[in-house]
Amino acid sequence: RFFVRNPTLKNYRDLFMLMTTSWVPFSRYIFNTVFTSIVGTVGNLFFSSLAAYAMAKIKFPGGKTMFKTVRTSLMFHSTVTAVTSFLLMSTFGLIDTYFAIIVPAWATSLGLYLMKQFMETNVSDAVLESARLDGASELRTFWVIAMPMVKPAWLTLIIYSFQDLWNRGSSIYIHSEQLKSFNYAIGQIMAGGIKRAGAHAASMVIMMAVPIIVFVISQSNIIETMGSSGMKD
Repeated sequence: RFFVRNPTLKNYRDLFMLMTTSWVPFSRYIFNTVFTSIVGTVGNLFFSSLAAYAMAKIKFPGGKTMFKTVRTSLMFHSTVTAVTSFLLMSTFGLIDTYFAIIVPAWATSLGLYLMKQFMETNVSDAVLESARLDGASELRTFWVIAMPMVKPAWLTLIIYSFQDLWNRGSSIYIHSEQLKSFNYAIGQIMAGGIKRAGAHAASMVIMMAVPIIVFVISQSNIIETMGSSGMKD
């Protein structure tokens, strides 16, 4: 049956009642996920855009080799560098903090690749040179001229980065219960078996709602970016 005969919000009530009995409030898991997703996404957009602008519009020795290395790294899953990343986070004393999740999200190969390719095909060198001749600094040229011209690319990057961080479950960097994500809480609900099936289904709807809404609003920008990012190597 496609349509529900007797719709009810009981599963959602059961979910919130279940989470209020936990010693870590339900709102804490949501805050952790929202905070790391937003801060990680903003940082990824900022650093990826800066690096992409430098590679696409500023000539420097080793630039092409560096980009080829970044492009090659797209073939490897993050699991390959999990041990190295853990040792690095441990060295900087970031284990069991928000920054253990946020900092690695600030520099991604996918973000750099998308922004660099889009800037090469959509940002005119003549426009940038005109801004420099008018006395604009390199940073101002990047922020005022280049960034508005690549709006579809950075909107696409926001969607990908936010969705990746939003959907992350348990992390090897986080041990404290009060710092864990909403996805981790869903896993704990699911571990309760058939008695918690309704609450688990309700939590999955909540988990999926935000990424779906963001994607529906910005899907045209994703299509435009995907079309441009593969046009020039």
